[in-house]
Order: sequence, then structure tokens, then C-alpha cells
Amino acid sequence: MAAATVRRPPYKDFLQPALQRRFATASLFVLAVAYLQALLLANWSSLFWSWFPIGPTGLRAVLFFFCSISVIILRIAQYHPGLRTSDSAVHTFFRYAPKFQTVETVLTYALSAFVFSQIYLWSVPEGSGMERVTYFVSDRARLNEKPIFLTTHLVLLGVYQALQHLFGDIDRLAIGVARPHNRSGKKPEDGDSSLQVRRFRDRLPEILLYTINQSLFGLMISGVLYPMFFRAPLWKTMMVFLRPIYNLPRSNMVPPTLPYSFSNILRCYLVSLMLMFAWTVANNAFSLFLVKSPLKHGKPLTSDSKDPNGSLLNGLKNKKLSIKCFAMWELAFIARDFPERRKAIFEDIDRKDGPMWSQVYKLCLDILKTMETNIDTYVAPPAPAPAPAEPPAEERKRTTSPPKDDPIFQPIHANKGNFLNRVEKAVNQTALAPGQASQLSPAAKRAVESAKQGLIKLQKEATGTEDTQGLFKDLALKVLHSPVGWPFRQHYRRRLTHAVFGGPYGEPSLYINAAVALSQLAVHSLHEDKYGNVQRDVAAIIRALTGLAKKLDGFKAELATHWTDVEGKRECPEVEQVLEAVRDALAKLVGAFSPYARDLRLSLADVRLAREAAGLVGSEGEVQEVRNGRK
Repeated sequence: MAAATVRRPPYKDFLQPALQRRFATASLFVLAVAYLQALLLANWSSLFWSWFPIGPTGLRAVLFFFCSISVIILRIAQYHPGLRTSDSAVHTFFRYAPKFQTVETVLTYALSAFVFSQIYLWSVPEGSGMERVTYFVSDRARLNEKPIFLTTHLVLLGVYQALQHLFGDIDRLAIGVARPHNRSGKKPEDGDSSLQVRRFRDRLPEILLYTINQSLFGLMISGVLYPMFFRAPLWKTMMVFLRPIYNLPRSNMVPPTLPYSFSNILRCYLVSLMLMFAWTVANNAFSLFLVKSPLKHGKPLTSDSKDPNGSLLNGLKNKKLSIKCFAMWELAFIARDFPERRKAIFEDIDRKDGPMWSQVYKLCLDILKTMETNIDTYVAPPAPAPAPAEPPAEERKRTTSPPKDDPIFQPIHANKGNFLNRVEKAVNQTALAPGQASQLSPAAKRAVESAKQGLIKLQKEATGTEDTQGLFKDLALKVLHSPVGWPFRQHYRRRLTHAVFGGPYGEPSLYINAAVALSQLAVHSLHEDKYGNVQRDVAAIIRALTGLAKKLDGFKAELATHWTDVEGKRECPEVEQVLEAVRDALAKLVGAFSPYARDLRLSLADVRLAREAAGLVGSEGEVQEVRNGRK
């Protein structure tokens, strides 16, 4: 009887529970903010019921929590790692604006704002001036415009925040990296569970400042758009809905004065502060807590698996970018901090698709080489469109006699038809030889030449040159220098990230962690690889990293500044971080394996090129570990 096959748990079986725990932690912060907002609107006439969770305050907190948690649910549905890579902002707009996610984002924020406004109007006490209907004389009712403006303002604020959300790509999760140990040997704090809490606490002043500024700007937008587009339609709609309930006037005439009193404007601003603060806390908590290190109780996520190496391989091979990024992050942690797991990788040689080290080595190297492939694809000229194949024309049998080639005029005597002969000759030349130049009169030729010279003169006065494209280029540059032209600028940073990382998303941490994992595993194999499998691939790793470092450095220097990039800044921190990680990995490999270069079949040229690519060669050819500071 054949032995039962042990199930290899996929990587998502360990990642999803971790993400759910982090979602719960972020939700607790959102619930705390909702409860504080409920306390602000509580009726303090009763000291006990004003704060007791089971009561009006608790119900109000749950409703406020729904307004904030809807943003986190939106983030869960749309989160992605990596930058949106494109040459310009207008390319990004046309790529993502028609998608359903854009409509979903706007509707989520608008619905959250509408519900928040209704909860607030329900919570304010009577006599606050925010009643939907007010009474002046006996039972004569009148529609109150203040709650209409408050609700409209919050919904417009939601639309504005949704556009900010899409513009700033808030859905992106910035995956971390397993940074190498510093010179003192102290481990970085990226595995500390309380690190995100401290980061959130440190962000609170920034959150408050952002909330104040955005709420003020949103109020200015509402103050302009409300009377122009929304006041009359909303007033008439509310009159139609409330007239059957209340004794409202039959006229739908809009009041002569706007509800822009100081008290009402201040109230709208304070309410928008509450709503904007809740949204900002929800977004920041989600972005911080969901990118915690892939550790559980100080150990890698896959440590509880029946087949830890198999589960990790499943994550590294996953086609979904988010799962692959977390798996590579965990591999970098294992390569840096966990000797037992490193030894398990070196000693796992009986796996179905090959030894564990061979698979890890190939996966990491393939990920790093994709940057070279992306660069080659970016600079390659577009392939010409294939010409459509024309079906062979079938010869048709002639059913009539061919047309005659006789002269079109009747022959006459030469002495009477000299003029007609010349006309006939000109007609024949024009009709039967259409490729000839036009037969213009000298006067017409002079008029065309005069118009051409006049156009060149105007061009020279406007641009100083006779270039026919100069005038249009100057106009385009003036537009590009203005704020209107910003979406059309192809910045050096955008073009370089698009070329190196590909599209539609590019995550720098994936390449950084791949370089860290390769170098750390190779360096630690000197003492932990008892089978000696790693040493066979060290030379290939060094050559691959050398070529990659030189190609990235060369392409970064050779990429020309686009004419639309009027700022001309040649900076790209994302690519610089990846290049620095590749150089650092190469420096560690060269420092560890230089004494064994001959045994590894590394020539002197290979070692020299690797040192140059890693920045280890000084003025006299000495090895200087610039990054590690090690003599």
C-alpha cells in the first residue's frame, strides 16, 4: 500500500491569518476613534449614560465605526504592493480612471460621508438650529437649509477625499525589507511587534495637520460649488419629499440668503474635522499594521508548517505580487537571522523539483534579472505592425472591347488649330501623366512663394529661428511650466522606475529582499552548508550581480531627460535603493569569497569587475568596504 502524501500547506494559509490579525489591530484603533467621537456628541446630563458603551453612546460609536471601517474594507479589496509605473501622470489617469475601482472608491467615501452626516444630525440636541423643519408662527413650517448644506458639504468632502485617495495611490502597501545588520551587529527593529504602534504614535501630529488642512480646503470647495450646482436642485427635492409630511409652502422658491452664517460654517468645519480625522486614522492604521514583518512570535510565518520549506517555495512561486513580496521578505529574514532555517534550506536536497537551495537560487536570480529584461524591453524600438495579407486578385474576363486611345479632338488643319493642338497636348499630359508637377502660371508661383516667405518671417520673429516646429514647441513648453502642464511632464524618476521595474506595478522591496537573501545565504553557507552545494553557484551569483549593477548604473546615467521634464531633476530614490542593495550584496560576496576565487573558478577579471561594481576598489587598488566600514 502506497504511503499517504503529506499535504504541503500553501503560503497563503499562513499569510492570510497574519493579515487578519493585523486587520483586527487596525480596526481597534478605528473603533477607539469612533468611541471618542461618540463621547464628544454625548448628552452629559446623565453622567453614567453619557459614557456607558451599552446605550446611546455605544450605538453612536458603532455607527461612526461603520463610516470608518468602510474605508478599510475598500483598502482590503483594492490593496496592492508596488508603485504605479508609467511615464507621466496622464498615462496613469487614462489607465486607471475607466476602471470600476475608481467608481467604487468615490462611492465608498461619499456613502461614508452621507451616513456620518445623518448620524451627526440625529445626535445633536433640539434647539441647536439643525432641525430639518423649523416653525415660525403657530404650525407654519419652513424647510431649514442648514442640514442640507451640512450633508452636501460632507458628501463633497467625501468625493474630494476619494480623488485624493486615487491621486496619491493610498491603496499601495509599502512592503518592508530585511536590512542587513549594521556595523555594531545590532539587529534592526523591523521584527519588533511594537514598532508599528510607535510609528502610528509618531504620525499623530502629521495626521492632525493633514486633517486640519484638508478640512479647510474641502469647506472652501463646498462653499463655491454648493450655490452654483447643488442648492436649487436639493432644495426642490427636499420640498417634494417633506411636503406630504409637514405643512410646507407650495412654492419651491429658494431662500434669498445662503446658510453661510459664522456659527453654521464653524459647525460644518468641526464636523468635517471629525470625519476627516476618522478617515485618515483608518488609512494610516491599515497601511502601518498590514506591513508588519512576516514573523509570528519572533519566528517566520511558515515555522508552524508541516513542510516549512515547501510552503515558503509555494509563496515564492506564487503569481500574485503581494504573496510573492511577503514570501521574499520572509526568506530575507531567514537568511539573515535564523540559522536553523538556513541549515534546513541547505540540507533539503531530496525535493521533487530539485534541492531547496537550487530552487531558491534560481527564483531570486530570475527576479533580479527581470530588471535587465524590463530595461531591454523599454529601450527596444516598437515592432512594426504586420502588413495585412492581400488576397490574390482574380483576373476577370473582358466582356467589352478596350477603350480607344484616339485623340479627343477631331483632326483639323494645322493652320486653323494651333491653339487647339496646344490645349489637347496639355490635357493629355495632365490626364495621362498625373505624376508631373503642377502647371502653375508664373503669377501663381510668385504668390505661393510670397506666402511661404511671409510665414517664415513670422516664425523667425516669434522664435528667432526658421524652424517650423519651434513656435509649437515654445507654446508647449509654456504650458508645461504652468501647473496645468504637470500631468503631461515625463519626469526622469517616472521613466526610470517604469523602465527598471516594468508595469503596471513595480515593488522595489522585492528586488532588495532577493539580493539580501542571496548574499546572506551564500555568505552563511561557508559555515553551515555541510554538503557544499552553494559554492557551485557562487561564481554565477557574483557575475550576475556584477552585470546587473553595471547595467543599472549605466542605464541610470544614460537615460536622457525628456523634453517635457522642465524641472530636469535626475533623482530616483527607488532605483537608488535597489542599486545600493545589489552593490551591498556584491560587496559581502566578494569580501567573503575572494580568498577562494581560484577554487570557485573566478578569474582575476571577474574579481576586479565585481569590486568595481560594488565600489570596493580605492585609488591604489586596495579593497575598501565603503558600505560596511570594515577594514
